[in-house]
Amino acid sequence: MAFEGFETRRIATSACEINLVIGGSGPPLLLLHGYPQTHFMWHKVAPALAEVFTIVASDLRGYGDSDAPPDGENHAGYCKRATANDQAEVMTALGFERFMLAGHDRGGRVAHRLALDHSDRVEKLCVLDIVPTRRVFADTDQDLATAYYHWFFLIQKAPYPETLIGNDVPFYLDWLMRKWIGSGDAITEEAFAEYLRCFSKPEKLHASCEDYRAAASIDLDHDQADLDRKIACPVHALWGANAVMARRYDVVAVWQESAGTVTGKALPCGHFIPEEAPNETIAEFRKFFGS
Repeated sequence: MAFEGFETRRIATSACEINLVIGGSGPPLLLLHGYPQTHFMWHKVAPALAEVFTIVASDLRGYGDSDAPPDGENHAGYCKRATANDQAEVMTALGFERFMLAGHDRGGRVAHRLALDHSDRVEKLCVLDIVPTRRVFADTDQDLATAYYHWFFLIQKAPYPETLIGNDVPFYLDWLMRKWIGSGDAITEEAFAEYLRCFSKPEKLHASCEDYRAAASIDLDHDQADLDRKIACPVHALWGANAVMARRYDVVAVWQESAGTVTGKALPCGHFIPEEAPNETIAEFRKFFGS
């Protein structure tokens, strides 16, 4: 009942089939999830947002119930350019040539690339609890490597991380999500069960590692080639006041290096913003995307 009134769809793109839910009416807003989650992470905010927007919440390739394509050379099958292209094709298939976009965590990195590669289509972009990938790698020290240890674990050659995680997926998923949450039990039992259902599939576990391997290789090549390009549309950054971003970065200032118009604020939560602070997320989205 989490997405009551929404329709579940599978859209065939040029590379794979993407699973999504769509509902509501009004201007189209595409929501992209992060690791180790699925489109279900938007379940607390999507119904309220659907009162004023047409909400499309999709599973990234290799996550949820979307297909997991081959790895490709140099992890190209999971580069943010390929993943962003999936989502652009999804919106075309749904009849939306221009749309607004929000991405959390890995979905924010896909959204960043989508806004660069399809700049004529993205009207506004909201990024949740991230700064650009290139900055994270460039700024890594002991503190950041400890907090984001999984970045460096997951990029190890297959099947090393896949094997260790696969030995006890429920433990790994529970430990990881509790590490990043600000406080309380914001991840509902229903949500955790859904994340576990999908993440437990060997092909999805491998694909999620490929996502990180791409981030440490081909994605950096693409980002280096685009150093002189800025996101054309307005950008709104949200981050958790109790999360790593808050203590490490002036988030708005960092995004101003990559975009022309940037606003932003911290919300009273940890990393999982839409689940820890749903009312604040709804308010910020309505204000930014509705203005």
